[in-house]
Amino acid sequence: MYIPPYFKIEDADEITRFIESNGFGQLVTQVEGQLFATHLPFLYDRDAQTLTAHIAHSNPQWQNIEEQQVLVILSGPHGYISPSWYTSPGVPTWNYQAVHITGVAKCTTDPGALANIVTALTAQYESHMESPWVPTYQTQKLLGIVGIEIAISNIQCKYKLSQNRSPQDQENVATKLHSAGNRELAQAMQKLR
Repeated sequence: MYIPPYFKIEDADEITRFIESNGFGQLVTQVEGQLFATHLPFLYDRDAQTLTAHIAHSNPQWQNIEEQQVLVILSGPHGYISPSWYTSPGVPTWNYQAVHITGVAKCTTDPGALANIVTALTAQYESHMESPWVPTYQTQKLLGIVGIEIAISNIQCKYKLSQNRSPQDQENVATKLHSAGNRELAQAMQKLR
């Protein structure tokens, strides 16, 4: 990913926060010589430096993924930025937050490992529910998925949030985004300042 220095995020705690808050992304691999992407929720283990997910057994992506270098793309809030929001000349652009994670994948069809993956993902995404659902497993249903673990080799984090503009332009953009209903992106900009 192309990252000019003023958009690059290197703080490990901030990157972890972003990944954990934006864990739904795209797994990009090669399938029969063609790029192939599946949209999945991921579970990040910072200590082990792994991403974990599962895909449908009928999805062809898992069949050639073992030991393949893969790319996971996670996105945060984003939005169009009008040059009319600047105090000095500019061009139309897009503000966004993104993380690219590369690593080597391995698969599992072991029912115990699959149950652990589903349990961990469920716990993460049910944790904000008023009455969290507790998974119960039938081995037959677990055979319908394949677990994927990615040993992370590189993480790139980019927050393109008008850091290359003046403080006044940044404030104007955040205000306009908030007024337009894109509060998450406006808050991300204000947090960064």
